[in-house]
Amino acid sequence: MSASLLAATDLSKSFAKGGGRVVALDRVSFDLAAGETLGLVGPSGCGKSTLARILLRLIELDAGAIRFAGANLLALKGAPLRAIRTRIQMVFQEPLAAFNPRATVAGVLDDPLRIHGDLPKAARRAAIAGLLERVGLEANLAGRAIHEISGGQRQRVAIARALATGPDLIVLDEPVSALDVSLRRQILQLLVDLQRQDGIAYLFVSHDLAAVRAVAHRIAIMEAGRIVEIGSAREIIENPRSATGAALVSAVPRLRIQDQETLGSRLPER
Repeated sequence: MSASLLAATDLSKSFAKGGGRVVALDRVSFDLAAGETLGLVGPSGCGKSTLARILLRLIELDAGAIRFAGANLLALKGAPLRAIRTRIQMVFQEPLAAFNPRATVAGVLDDPLRIHGDLPKAARRAAIAGLLERVGLEANLAGRAIHEISGGQRQRVAIARALATGPDLIVLDEPVSALDVSLRRQILQLLVDLQRQDGIAYLFVSHDLAAVRAVAHRIAIMEAGRIVEIGSAREIIENPRSATGAALVSAVPRLRIQDQETLGSRLPER
């Protein structure tokens, strides 16, 4: 793996609830190399999505430090923050909720090109066609409204939008959990292919250990706002050291793991 792209140190976050406070993150630390996929796995409510949104500066930390490509991410404001955001993108679980459902595919993809680039309109149209091709969609889909296309197509559009700014890191928050088995496999393979082509790093957030195993170089297990173990994907699957990791592994039917291993056999060496 390459040198560290992202380094998170002692991240802590709590939220007010019922007159008290609920701890969402408790001194979470990890790093992520350029071109690497780190799977972040844990039960619902363990803090995975909070962590993902903190990395995008959608939620502010109570304490801790984040360095991205050598820069202090939490200290950035204004133009420097806008510039770094082109290098960190996010794909949500359900793009229909993240997009204006009445927007067209072209409109969704044009926004990042227009806001963060200086391409003329004709060049943006060509770029949109290229982005759709990269994620396995026909260019004539550009005129369709988001609500008119299928869930699998919407998730491909979401990935295309994330690619539009040429990111170094994409945070994927449950990107395949809303898809059926065949579409899930296709999207996972697409992510692997894009990483091979562009060297993008992924933080792959999920409760589905089988899906994470298919794409991740390393896996971090979360429970109650803390990372309770982290290691290579093979180590975590074959010999989990935490009770939470063992429970997640035992909950995955063996046949499903074997199916994901078929995809994993085409991945880069772990």
